[in-house]
Amino acid sequence: MIEKTYEPNSVEGRIYSAWEEAGAFRAGAGSKPGAESYSVVIPPPNVTGSLHIGHALNNTIQDVLVRFERMRGKNVLWQPGTDHAGIATQMVVERRMMERQEPGRREIGREKFLQKVWEWKAESGGTILNQLKRLGASCDWSRERFTMDEGLSEAVLKVFVEMYRKGLIYRAKRLVNWDPQFETAISDLEVENTEVNGHMWHFKYPLAGGETYTYVEKDADGNVVLEEERDYISIATTRPETMLGDGAVAVHPDDERYAPIVGKMCEIPVGPKEHRRLIPIITDEYPDPTFGSGAVKITGAHDFNDYEVARRNGIPMYCLFDTKANMRADGAPYAEQAELAGKIARGEMEFDDAVTTAINIVPDEYRGMDRYEARKKIVADIDAEGLMAMVEDKKIMQPFGDRSKVVIEPFLTDQWFVNAEVLAKPAIASVREGRTKFVPKSWENTYFSWMDNIQPWCISRQLWWGHQIPAWYGPDGQVFVDYDEAGAAKAAEAHYGEPVELMRDEDVLDTWFSSGLWPFSTMGWPQQTKELESYYPTATLVTGFDIIFFWVARMMMLGLEFTGEEPFETVYVHALVRDEKGQKMSKSKGNVIDPLELVDAYGADATRFTLAAMAAQGRDIKLAMSRVEGYRNFVTKLWNAARFLEMNECVRVEGFDPTTLSGALNQWIAGATARAVANVEKAIIEYKFNEAANHAYDFVWGTFCDWFVELAKPTFSGADEAAKAETRATAAWALDQILKMLHPFMPFVTEELWAETGKTGPKREGYLMLAGWPTLDAISYPQAGAELGWLLDVISAIRSVRTEMNVPAGAKVPLVVVGASAETAARIETHRAAIERLARVSTIDLVEAIPASSAQFVVGEASWGLPLADLIDIAAERQRLSKDVKKLEGEIGGLEKKLGNEQFLAKAPEEVVEEQKERLAEARARREKLEQALATLS
Repeated sequence: MIEKTYEPNSVEGRIYSAWEEAGAFRAGAGSKPGAESYSVVIPPPNVTGSLHIGHALNNTIQDVLVRFERMRGKNVLWQPGTDHAGIATQMVVERRMMERQEPGRREIGREKFLQKVWEWKAESGGTILNQLKRLGASCDWSRERFTMDEGLSEAVLKVFVEMYRKGLIYRAKRLVNWDPQFETAISDLEVENTEVNGHMWHFKYPLAGGETYTYVEKDADGNVVLEEERDYISIATTRPETMLGDGAVAVHPDDERYAPIVGKMCEIPVGPKEHRRLIPIITDEYPDPTFGSGAVKITGAHDFNDYEVARRNGIPMYCLFDTKANMRADGAPYAEQAELAGKIARGEMEFDDAVTTAINIVPDEYRGMDRYEARKKIVADIDAEGLMAMVEDKKIMQPFGDRSKVVIEPFLTDQWFVNAEVLAKPAIASVREGRTKFVPKSWENTYFSWMDNIQPWCISRQLWWGHQIPAWYGPDGQVFVDYDEAGAAKAAEAHYGEPVELMRDEDVLDTWFSSGLWPFSTMGWPQQTKELESYYPTATLVTGFDIIFFWVARMMMLGLEFTGEEPFETVYVHALVRDEKGQKMSKSKGNVIDPLELVDAYGADATRFTLAAMAAQGRDIKLAMSRVEGYRNFVTKLWNAARFLEMNECVRVEGFDPTTLSGALNQWIAGATARAVANVEKAIIEYKFNEAANHAYDFVWGTFCDWFVELAKPTFSGADEAAKAETRATAAWALDQILKMLHPFMPFVTEELWAETGKTGPKREGYLMLAGWPTLDAISYPQAGAELGWLLDVISAIRSVRTEMNVPAGAKVPLVVVGASAETAARIETHRAAIERLARVSTIDLVEAIPASSAQFVVGEASWGLPLADLIDIAAERQRLSKDVKKLEGEIGGLEKKLGNEQFLAKAPEEVVEEQKERLAEARARREKLEQALATLS
């Protein structure tokens, strides 16, 4: 007997363990030899990570897909694993060492530190994968991979060496994001740009030799508004400490104000007066003549825009900071270094990046200072000299390390790079020519915007945890890249003519490098394995929009380069999960929703179904607890329906054929079941998960539980044994199809009910998750569908009128019909008892005209009326409805005015605007319903 209540906490763990023990998740489980392959690789979560709501959505969608395709008989692999997460893992382990008061990383050395990382991974790493199991993820855990396991390390080594030998990997000095806390380059993805309170300082750069010029400023009509003699050019900066590294001042070539001094030299107003550096005034398209003074200082080693200007114009780039972002303290005294810089500025000395970055032009009095302490002193010194024009308070965007939370500095340093421009071309063509598709398609634009303007990819990190770069350096710095030190030594001996001592590069590879190989390295590449042959390319990649650049694009580039095939056919980009007000979740706001708490409170099925039902393409999810609670009620509804059927002896019948039914009710539910399955199947195939979930919900709750079960009750308790037997068998068959249809979304409750209903009737073969997806195309009963559809419309219309007219729930109302055809009259006689019972109708009469004071509606060719004069005050009801309509008119007008206000739309947060739009749509819909109710009383 099915238990009275469903308790997810007592069921889910038991069922999951049974699936695992039975090998139900293993690649190919349930498929027949020669079956079509379907594979999905999990976006590898950080080994340090724990499940958040974004993971829950991402993995729910993947599990819906793999369970669906597994039931459709495909040879399915869902490949799990974790990413070694360089910075995050190193940070976690160093913090643990500090908490335990153990010696630091640099004290114990690289080898012992890495031992501690592996120990930590064995103890605590990969927690998130166990959390995914609680969500019901049906990955092939026997194939779990790690981006630093032996096989993936072999793949990384092969890719690096081969790309280096092809010239696709090289070492160069370029500007990168630098984290002073971890002392490493980081990717753009690891930088959080945050608006903070800052300042804009305006400084005067005196012209060399005391020269002057006539500065003329004009308005838009060409009228002179200012004309004066100046011996300086004014610049503005939010980072005064970087002035020390200026290589030029740039103005726009069309800016007439500065035409007289282009090509002249000006003085950086910092440092000892006798050694002030002179820099040229140049033209470039980068400065905006309408912003500030129109003149921009060019500090190529400390700003990404300046770097490009310096590159274009051959401007020297000087590094000011050490790896901790303190002002450099190395090298010869400032006077000597400034003289070298002066020769470069005057064209007396050739230079390249290696020359200029070696020169320390930080004045002696600032050397070794923290960057912000130096800023204060530099501003004060310039102000004391009378060369600070003004300072203004200003909101500025500042880059922070997402892990360290310190301000990131652009830093000119030697790093390893991939020539991404070459790799991008075939990856761009794959999407443009349709071999890989984005869903929603609009995300292709994001992909192209980055790929069409791709920059060299910095792949080196100054960390210890990661794949160490297979490069060794000779005595003169010559680099040798090979699979191991023996190979590098052999190459070095050939180069130098004798054996030499080599030093290995200490850097490790960016974690995105190894995860870029994920679709094929997890299948065993570079070995030509059976898995690679069967499951690569993969079918679908499910991912978030924020890593289209950093992961999706790199998998495309590396997959095409090393396998010659696109790594996936479809990239499904899921939305962002926000709170119920549409705000982004954050710990600071206190609005973070923990998916495991949802699972604890409502069960995994309700949590999963909520996420799927709200996963509309291209629209963020506003997650409210009420939605999860509602879908928990859906789980309960399904459970109670199954229990009711069991109590009414609805048992599966051997050889039951839904195409040979005789009863109209049974024919109707069979046809409706077939349509629901088809709708769900089509929506999943089209990645419309919200539509699939809603089709299933509407059918199960509305059509099956509310209508079929209610309409079948008289048959279950009636005396017609033949009708009773057919209805019971039909109900049991329909429930089976429902369990299959719902399984990809709600695996636990459906599997439990599959087992429970399998205790009677024909013997079940195996688990529901390995059962076949329903094939119901042959079932069609159009006549029964039309007849029962008519019945439902009539009952629904009566119920709607009763609700809108405030008819007391217990009151029975008379029903009159005008203009009924012979077919309608016959249907009324057939279903009179059902209409009277389910719509609380006292009598049904065919009449010539509908009496006055009746609420009216139309179904089919007939007009229907509910004489309500004896039950409600018609005049008062009209007045109430009119008053409510008028109130809504005012609300709608106010909302329309607000949403038509351009200032409101520009200034209000996005979630507020969306909320107002939703309120307007709801108010309009309510007004329409009230107007319809008024019309029925006319």
